[in-house]
Amino acid sequence: MSGTLRQLWKTGDPFVWLTAGALATAVLMILGLLTLICTQALGVFWPSAVAQIELVDGRLVVGPVRAEEAMPNAESGRGTERRMLVQVGNRDFFGADFRWLESKNIRKVTYPLPLVTLEREEWGNFYGWVDAVRVGSETVASGDEAAWRALVERLPAARKLAARIRDLERRELGDVNQSIEEQRLLLRRLEYRNAPASEIEQVRQRVAALQANYDRLHEELEQLRAEIDRERVVLRAADGTTKELPLAAIVRAYRANALSLSGKIRIYLSKLWEFVSGDPRESNTEGGVFPAIFGTVLMVLIMSVAVVPFGVLAALYLREYAKAGPAVRIVRIAVNNLAGVPSIVFGVFGLGFFVYFVGGSIDAAFYPERLPTPTFGTGGILWASLTLALLTVPVVIVATEEGLAAVPRELREGSYALGATKFETVKNVVLPAALPGVLTGLILAMARGAGEVAPLMITGVVKLAPTLPLDSHWPFLHLERKFMHLGFHIYDVGFQSPNVEAAKPMVYATTLLLVGIVVMLNLAAILLRARIRRRLSAGVF
Repeated sequence: MSGTLRQLWKTGDPFVWLTAGALATAVLMILGLLTLICTQALGVFWPSAVAQIELVDGRLVVGPVRAEEAMPNAESGRGTERRMLVQVGNRDFFGADFRWLESKNIRKVTYPLPLVTLEREEWGNFYGWVDAVRVGSETVASGDEAAWRALVERLPAARKLAARIRDLERRELGDVNQSIEEQRLLLRRLEYRNAPASEIEQVRQRVAALQANYDRLHEELEQLRAEIDRERVVLRAADGTTKELPLAAIVRAYRANALSLSGKIRIYLSKLWEFVSGDPRESNTEGGVFPAIFGTVLMVLIMSVAVVPFGVLAALYLREYAKAGPAVRIVRIAVNNLAGVPSIVFGVFGLGFFVYFVGGSIDAAFYPERLPTPTFGTGGILWASLTLALLTVPVVIVATEEGLAAVPRELREGSYALGATKFETVKNVVLPAALPGVLTGLILAMARGAGEVAPLMITGVVKLAPTLPLDSHWPFLHLERKFMHLGFHIYDVGFQSPNVEAAKPMVYATTLLLVGIVVMLNLAAILLRARIRRRLSAGVF
């Protein structure tokens, strides 16, 4: 028997089974993780049915049932009872979004058609009934059906008015305010330089004109706010409590129990579009994540532009120019060890070198009029991108060196035989042939950089960025600004939110989105690498 086992081991079949099993385990783990994320994330925006639960004591609880589970019977110690998690919403009524109900306390569960779901700008979802719609002091509709029809008819116009107010606040007033700040800084700069009084007076006149425009827009904003506050809706919760709120504070309204399949799909797509194109609200637990998407993609692009030249040049020197010896071996060991340094260490280096030293020097040299308020001497998307470039440059160096080593020696010798110099051979023969390896390093760098969070927390990422790094003001791309990032957004919503259950759906949805963005960025680089390989194999590069 032992001889048979030895013979089997010599054939290598057990090792094949072991490696195949390890691969299968890894694939199953990845598929399991992706399945968990997809199943939890894709159902977040589906309009759930709203239950009306009558308790034994006569009270009512209204809301979607989010989970059911078995629980031990505390009295008998054997058997099981069940309980359900109900999203009661109405945080301004009850103080909590979720409530556990034990089955022994439930008398009846129904799904009445008139129950409404209102997604609001503040306080989360409302579940209950619409009692009335008012315009000023006049009640234009009352009762479930009449009030609901009035709400549906008037909501689109109210939302347009709310969008106009947001446009005034964020774009027009923001643009004028930024122009005023630029002129104010210009005035300080002129005063520092003892500029002529006429030039200073011209700047002051421009500031006065801008201030007058600001006052006009602000007056228009106040008028719109007064107008938008006239239309109000009266809501009634499950416990009979009523509340008035402006109609424009409602983002979306629907009767989930009365929706057809097409209606549910329409609302699902509407909420999905809001998620990828809108701004966050309610401490990032609701709304969209567009600023985080923009910040993540822009940061990865800036990081890629920074890391590839340095990584490729370093690899070219080590492989093509440096003579083998102790110094080169030490450098290669250092590069390999850098790949294992914790990312937070790079973050501390980026904070000390890029932010405080380089950024502070830039402020002192070019922005003295803004001091003591820092411009580049504080965290921003540029410093965060350069920090991640340092973090990922060892990956690019190693991958590029492997690509250079894979270039056949005959190509170099043929180039030399035709009279090409070392530089011409590297530029025209070696480097084009090694481009697939360079792109492999870039793919690995993007995959790691897009998911890093720790270095960003101290070099520029924030919970909520008031403006994007890209706008219509010169120089259009503002690399000194702070930014949002999907990875930090997941951390903030999942671990810093006071309402864990309400934040959980957003965590899964944002995670799936981050995975999708990383896959798309990598796929673009992979397709480019495949195209280059085809051209190289055809000899037409």
